[in-house]
Amino acid sequence: MILIDGKKTADEIKKEIAEDVKQMVASGKRAPHLAAILVGHDGGSESYVAHKIKDCEEVGFRSTLVRYEDDVTEEELLAKVQELNQDDELDGFIVQLPLPKHISEQKVIEAIDPRKDVDGFHPVNVGRMVIGLPSFVSATPFGIVELLKRYKVETSGKNCVIIGRSNIVGRPLSVLMSQKEVNATVTVAHSRTKDLKKVCSEADILIAALGSPGFVSADMVKEGAVVIDVGTTRVAAPETKSGTRLKGDVKFDEVAPKCSFITPVPGGVGPMTRVSLLWNTMLAAKKQVYN
Repeated sequence: MILIDGKKTADEIKKEIAEDVKQMVASGKRAPHLAAILVGHDGGSESYVAHKIKDCEEVGFRSTLVRYEDDVTEEELLAKVQELNQDDELDGFIVQLPLPKHISEQKVIEAIDPRKDVDGFHPVNVGRMVIGLPSFVSATPFGIVELLKRYKVETSGKNCVIIGRSNIVGRPLSVLMSQKEVNATVTVAHSRTKDLKKVCSEADILIAALGSPGFVSADMVKEGAVVIDVGTTRVAAPETKSGTRLKGDVKFDEVAPKCSFITPVPGGVGPMTRVSLLWNTMLAAKKQVYN
């Protein structure tokens, strides 16, 4: 069994990006610039954005944080999005989700210029990805495909089952896994899938992305399968200093012995999700998706 080390892989990619930035600056260009809009004080969002700013520093990017309180109006937020769309000094930006109930997340996502949508959530980027055009791919699917590639996991002709059909992970990932560079045969399983255990146990590559801690047990996994655990649910853990810990969708201890490759939680898909935002920002700065 090979443990897929997302942190080590993400660190390697960061080094590659940092080298790129050095070359850009040396040739007289400015460093890539990423901005984040953060509304309110949600603990998870605060921590994500702090990580993103730290990641930017590590690779030599410029970063800007725009903060609003929970009571910001939708109009005010949309006006800021338009301002960032028109800022030529800015390569890409994200609006950290979730947003307060009175703001339409979809409206905000669609207001972002697709050329600066480094989260890859805009329908234009999703559509371009689906038909195989250059696009900004959303972070987690991008990170997973990159991990499989860098660990030289054989995907061509393999039976890939994805549990979960969210717009952020399951759906885009099913498209990427079926494209010509990857060539897997993909099944998207969900809460209405009949005989889910049987469907999963036939997978050469099983990707769990449903946000249900410990959902995947050993009897759902084929001997020698590749298992990618996207789950990151914070559960109570009195034995830890913080009183909580991250738990994946896979019962790691019982599933791992059956696998050829498996990702841990934490330290698997998570670090790759973070680094893919840097990757997309670099693509935006180099105008490699939209000229």
